[in-house]
Amino acid sequence: QVQLVESGGGLVQAGGSLRLSCSASGLIFSTYTVGWFRQAPGKERDFVAALSRTYSPWYADSVKGRFTISRDNAKSTVYLQMNNLKSEDTAVYYCAADRGIVTLSPANYDYWGQGTQVTVSS
Repeated sequence: QVQLVESGGGLVQAGGSLRLSCSASGLIFSTYTVGWFRQAPGKERDFVAALSRTYSPWYADSVKGRFTISRDNAKSTVYLQMNNLKSEDTAVYYCAADRGIVTLSPANYDYWGQGTQVTVSS
C-alpha cells in the first residue's frame, strides 16, 4: 500500500532553519504532484508548497522566499527546506501526493503522511 513518512521536524528558535523530508513508497513517485501542508492547533490544514511532476513549484504567500520545496524521484522523496522560521510557522507539517495537476486544496490529494511537528520558539 502507499505510505508517506515525514521526518525532520523539531524545536528551533526563530530565525533558524529546518529541513523536512517525506519518503514515499507504494506508488510511482515521479508521476505524482507532491505537496506540503500544515495545521496549527484549532486551525484548518493550510497549503504550504507543492511541486508538480515537471518540477514547477507553488508556494503560499506566507512562506515565499523562506521555504523551498524539492524532490528526488530516484529516492521517492520530497523535501521542504525552511529558513528564517517564525513563531507563526509552528504547526504539524504533512506531506501529500496527488495523481493530478498541482492543486492547493488538501481535499484533492490522494495520500497523506502522518505529520511531523515543527515548533518555533520566539
